[in-house]
Amino acid sequence: MQKETKAMPAGVRIGESVFDIVYLLFDLAAGFIFFTRAAGRPLFILYGVLAWVLGGGDAFHLIPRVQMHLHGRNEKTDFRLGLGKAVTSVTMTVFYILLLYIWKELFPEINAPAAIPVLIWATALLRIVVCFFPQNNWFAPEGNQRWSLYRNIPFAITGLLVIVLFALSGNTGGYGMWRMCIAIALSFAFYFPVTLLVGRKPAIGALMMPKTLMYVWIICMGLSLL
Repeated sequence: MQKETKAMPAGVRIGESVFDIVYLLFDLAAGFIFFTRAAGRPLFILYGVLAWVLGGGDAFHLIPRVQMHLHGRNEKTDFRLGLGKAVTSVTMTVFYILLLYIWKELFPEINAPAAIPVLIWATALLRIVVCFFPQNNWFAPEGNQRWSLYRNIPFAITGLLVIVLFALSGNTGGYGMWRMCIAIALSFAFYFPVTLLVGRKPAIGALMMPKTLMYVWIICMGLSLL
């Protein structure tokens, strides 16, 4: 068992594991609810895909993390964690592309500048391409800080552009989807300190839990529309 696992108190490891499992079950259940109650409506089919893409991608990283917390860390765990981080980096990006189309379904009457969807796709695809470069060192515990920056700059632009869309629609239709701006902004606010500092200050990784709760909030906004 490596130092990272040893240094974390048993209660914290168990608490985080329970949190991760409940979160994954929530995504699974939410997707099921969306699909069973969609009645052919594209908005809720998209939201169902969103929930399962989010949960399915995160499972690649969180399940090995739960195994590490409960059974210790070894080379197999490191490989699975690295693979999970790579998969999650891609699925998180797809998540924001899906939010673009959810916005379009919710607000067909709002004409956003044509450049915004183009830039969302361009920055998202750039991020995904960068994720496939071996220089990311996905399977090394220390990763590659410089390449983390390379892949997260276009990701931040993607998120910012989606925020702009939901800011443009505001409270149109009385759906309260302006709150999406807050949820996305906070998710990035919790996410970036982890990507930049967790190598030097592992405790800062705890910010991934409130970041995850922002994604739960985004899914709950869709459930409220049902």
